[in-house]
Amino acid sequence: MILEQFRVVTGVEKIYKNRPRQSFVYGCVSYLFAFPIFRFLFRGKTIGISNLPKTGGVVVVSNHGSHLDPPILGHALGRPVAFMAKAELFKVPILSFIISCCGAYPVKRGAGDREAIRNASNRLIEGWATGVFLDGTRQENGRVNDPKAGAALLAARTGSPILPVAIINSHRAFPKGSLLPRLVSIHLRVGELIQPPQTKKREDLISTTKEIQISINSMLDEGLIQNTCN
Repeated sequence: MILEQFRVVTGVEKIYKNRPRQSFVYGCVSYLFAFPIFRFLFRGKTIGISNLPKTGGVVVVSNHGSHLDPPILGHALGRPVAFMAKAELFKVPILSFIISCCGAYPVKRGAGDREAIRNASNRLIEGWATGVFLDGTRQENGRVNDPKAGAALLAARTGSPILPVAIINSHRAFPKGSLLPRLVSIHLRVGELIQPPQTKKREDLISTTKEIQISINSMLDEGLIQNTCN
């Protein structure tokens, strides 16, 4: 009772409501799996982490070079990041429990973008940082080449800010078709927040999408981080 009163008086209760708590399973995946892989195997570094809001929904948008990207983003940003996953995975007993605890939301094959947008919007309203790959699929050169407007639409629907993130070298560390990773450095550059589009009109969505693409590719052009500065 005293603890609850303290939360209300100090505003901590509001923070709890606007930031999902990291589950035990999510913590295990992050620190027992993602941490050693990112920090030690790939000599990971992150810069610009102060640009990430501590609470509330935020659309985390990045380039997509390999399957390493979701767990690396979820660990390196210091906040749980929800990603979409195939609906079939939620039927696998143990795996479904793990990915649900990690904030994943199901998307059915052939259901189109509407269901994905609806599920992602719900995560943002719940206060999750929700991850979106701007191209939608992995790119062999690791850059944003053919950006989709889904991230901008999510931001417009929910009023959530957009956080551009550049994942440097993941496409070299684990390229398409590779069975074993290459031991190269993977660094993350976190950009400044981009405000959501003012409307859901096509021209506004395209304009914001282009702004995100320019931000991410510009950070990629800066290359690996020379000095550690979070």
